Amino acid sequence: MPHIELTPAERKAHRAEAHHLDPVVMIGGDGLTPAVMKETDAALNAHGLIKIRVHGDDRAAREAIYQQLADELNAAPIQHIGKLLVLWRPQPKKARAEDEDRMAGPKDVKVLKYSKRGGQRPQVRVVRVLGNQRLTPGGKLKKAAPKQKSVKKNRT
Repeated sequence: MPHIELTPAERKAHRAEAHHLDPVVMIGGDGLTPAVMKETDAALNAHGLIKIRVHGDDRAAREAIYQQLADELNAAPIQHIGKLLVLWRPQPKKARAEDEDRMAGPKDVKVLKYSKRGGQRPQVRVVRVLGNQRLTPGGKLKKAAPKQKSVKKNRT
C-alpha cells in the first residue's frame, strides 16, 4: 500500500504536534520484526501521531525502515531526524456501544462521621447520591441549583 500524501502545511502542523511527544515504539538491533510492525500498527490506531526511536547507527537502514513502515502501515511519513521517526495515520472511528448515551445512575456512598472524642468508632451512613446531587466534604447532600430564569422573558 502506498503511504498517505500530505501537503507541506499539514506536515508542518503534524511536526509541531509531535514535538512534545515521547517515542512509543523502540526498534532495537534486530531491526523491523513482525512484532515491531504489530506494535507500531497498534500505536498508530491508538494515537494517530507517534514517534519511533531506532537504536542503530546506520542512516541508510533507518531511512529504509522509515519508508517500509510508511508503506506497509499506510501511514504518512512526517519527519526523520537522527534516530527519531515520526509517522501519522488518521485514527479509525471507534464503535459506540448502545449504552454509551445513558447517564450515570444513582450511587450509594458510605459517609463516615468521626466522633469528637478519640477512640470511638465512626458512625457509618449509606447515602444515595442522584445525578443532580453532590456530596460535600461534611457528608451532606447538595442538590444542583435550579437554572435561573430570565426576568425579561417572563414579562411577555
